[in-house]
Parts: sequence; C-alpha cells; structure tokens
Amino acid sequence: MYARLGEIISMDGSITVTLAAHQAIGLKGIMLFGNEEQKAKYLPKLASGEHIAAFCLTEPASGSDAASIQTRATLSEDKKYFVLNGSKVWITNGGLASIFTVFAKTEVVDSDGSVKDKITAFIVERDFGGITNGKPEDKLGIRGSNTCEVHFENTRVPVENVLGEVGGGFKVAMNILNSGRFSMGSVVAGMLKKLIELTAEYACTRKQFSRNLSEFGLIQEKFALMAQKAYVMESMAYLTAGMLDQPGFPDCSIEAAMVKVFSSEAAWQCVSEALQILGGSGYMKDYPYERILRDSRILLIFEGTNEILRLFIALTGLQHAGRILTSRIKELKRGKVTTVMETIGRKLRDSLGRTVDMGLSGKLGLVHPSLGDSANKLEENVYYFGRTVETLLLRFGKTIVEEQLVLKRVANILINLYGMTAVLSRASRSIRTGLRNHDHEMLQKTWMSRLRKCLSRSLRSEPTFVPTLWTGHHEAGTVPLYLPPRPG
Repeated sequence: MYARLGEIISMDGSITVTLAAHQAIGLKGIMLFGNEEQKAKYLPKLASGEHIAAFCLTEPASGSDAASIQTRATLSEDKKYFVLNGSKVWITNGGLASIFTVFAKTEVVDSDGSVKDKITAFIVERDFGGITNGKPEDKLGIRGSNTCEVHFENTRVPVENVLGEVGGGFKVAMNILNSGRFSMGSVVAGMLKKLIELTAEYACTRKQFSRNLSEFGLIQEKFALMAQKAYVMESMAYLTAGMLDQPGFPDCSIEAAMVKVFSSEAAWQCVSEALQILGGSGYMKDYPYERILRDSRILLIFEGTNEILRLFIALTGLQHAGRILTSRIKELKRGKVTTVMETIGRKLRDSLGRTVDMGLSGKLGLVHPSLGDSANKLEENVYYFGRTVETLLLRFGKTIVEEQLVLKRVANILINLYGMTAVLSRASRSIRTGLRNHDHEMLQKTWMSRLRKCLSRSLRSEPTFVPTLWTGHHEAGTVPLYLPPRPG
C-alpha cells in the first residue's frame, strides 16, 4: 500500500520526500524494533499525522560512514536517563517533527569487561527539551520539503526510549534504510508515467518540418526508453514489496538496494530525455521539467549513495557465494587434480556451447511458453554469471573487498539480472491471466533481446576476469514478475 501511495503522490517530489522521511524512515524503527509499550505510545499519533517523524543519523563529519558519528548519549547517575548531545545535518522534516529517531554513541561493557563506544538508537520527543533546529536549507531540488540541522543539547531521554538494544543502533539504522528503499521504484515509475503523458501530448501537437515530433524515430526512441524503464522499475518494486509483505519481516535488503539504484538512475536519465523532447521549452520554468530534473537528482544520493549501495549489493552476494564455494576454491588453489580437470572440462563445454535448464521454460516451466526464448537467455546469463563469480573469488579471495571497479560491475550485472527476472515474471503472469494490454508487455522482449545477447556474450567471452560491458547504464535490466492486479 505504501508503494501504491508513492505512485499517486510522485509528481510532487517535495511531498513525496516529506512523506517518505516520516513513513519510510522516521517512524519505521518503532515498527521494526519498538516494544509493545513504545508502539502503543507513539504509533497512533504518527499514523494519524498528528505527530510528524524524522530520522537523525547523518552528521557534519559522518555521511556514508555511519559508524563514525560523534553525537553522544551518556547514562545519568540514577540510570533513568540518557543525556544526549550532538548535531545532525540534512534532516528532512527536522523543523516539523515532534518525534525523532536519533542515533548516538554510548558506552557499552563487553563480555570481557572492556568498555567500548557503540551506536544506540533512541526515540526522542521534541518536548524532552534541549532540541533546536537551524534554518531550512536552500536546496537544488525538493525545495518544498523541510531540510535543516537539528541540535541536541543536554536532552534527557528516558531509558525506556531506547530503540532495540543499547549498542544495537547500527543494526537498527541499516534495517530502517533497507526497508525504505524499495518504494523508490514505484514512486519513480508513477512520476515517469505522468511525465510520459505530458510529453506525449506535446510531441503529438508540436510540428517541425511539417510533421509532428511524435512521428520522428529519434523521438519515438525516447518514449520507448521511458516506457521500458518505468515498466522495469515498477516490476522490480512490486516484486520486492510482495516479498516484504510476507510474514516474519524477510530480509530483502539486497533487492531493495537494487530497486533504489536502478530506479534513481533511470529517473535521472528519463527526465533528461523528456526535457530533451521539449527542447528549449523544457528548460524554462513555465514547464515542470526543469523542476522534476532538479528534484530527481537527490534520488542518487539519499537513503544510501548509489556507490555505497553497489558495494553493498556485490559484497553481500559474494559473501554468500564465498560460503558455498569455499571448499571448491581451496581445492583449486591446492591444484587437486579432479577439481582442476572438472574446471577445464566445464570451460571446454562452455566454449563449445551448452544448454542451461533451470526449469523456467518448457511445458512444465514457470514461464509462459511464448516467453521461452527470454527465459532461456536469463538462465544462460545466471549460469555464466555464476562462473564469473567463481573466477573472481579464486583470483582475488578476501581482497575482493578492495576491488571497487570489479564490484561495481558485479553489482550492475546483479541489478540487471533482478530486473530481467522481475519483468519476465510479470509479463508471464499477465499473459497467463489474460490481463488487458498484455501484448504491450510482450514488446519488452524486443528491447531486451539485444541486451541479453550482449550480457551473454560478455559473460562468455571473458570467463577469466569480469565482463567489460557493465560500466554504465542498465540496459539489460529491462527483460521480461509478479505485479498485483490493479483495480479495473
């Protein structure tokens, strides 16, 4: 439902960000980690809008490195309060909020008796006192949202307002951010669909060389790109939302991060293309394009910069793969004959061509038969990516964490594989259920075929290192998942 709401309000970036700061991160910690008393006390008024929430993590000297925060909370002598001192910057809703989720360093006694500084999360009310905020920041975009510094000076926070465990604040912060990123896909898709409508109206009435702009191939290509990107990010977002709605708060942090990276970069690209269709008019403030362009730029920065998220996506996936492949890699490094011969044989089979069957296509496959070719391409890409990951772990080992350019390429491929999976699943379901206009969704196959082939060719041609294709745009993230049916 939050993803749906994001679609509706997405044309105004400032309203969207104000809501997201309240709903997706401001009060999210109470929902995820709050005890029953905390939920009963705070959530009703936060849900009604009587109280506004804000998320206070970033500091002047602490951005992506969240563990380096300097704000400190000291336990009082009677052990009833934490005394909070410090400053936070770029806090959305900072001047409006009544309730803050604040992260601060606290002294924690370890099991060995040593005292260490660890981050703790707190629910802080403005009425606790000692809270001031600076003037609203003068921003490039989302200028209608409130962003300011928030200062805490000897703010007394009751111990019962600790969110989660003392010293467990880093986990709280990361889980809050992970759970909020998925909605960016539906927000951006909603914005793009409205933008396509506005731009199409202009293109169908603006004449040049005695023809409407909409009749020119290069203009049609821009509309196709925008429609394609919107379809992919929407598919990824609602697939992830469906997983998040499963019982038990499943860990979808990688999926949410992939949605965020793909959607934010696609938004920046597509808004620029829409503005290009209008030419000089798009650059003028008489039209909404320049504002949407300015508003869109923040998407690549907040809720985790795309650079940090790419490292997170790649390293989390490689960590999982490393646990599975540890024994095999050790055998290869020792030169065990059977393992080496098996590897050589696999490379020979790959060079001669092989059939990969993961059960997606065929009569008993998960995908509609008309999408069989796309399903086969996805299976091949997954297989060859697995081979590439094995080679990377063998070559770099634990030092892979320092190979950021390699990790960027790994993340780009993962993002596109997830996009391919989402689109394929969604298109297949649309065909099976006979949804109206499902034939339009089938057109995605035409766009994706080139990119699937490029991905497959790149993965197969460089099995000893890493594909060189994935250094920029996510064109392969547009292959044909599940999307809940819409009313009507």
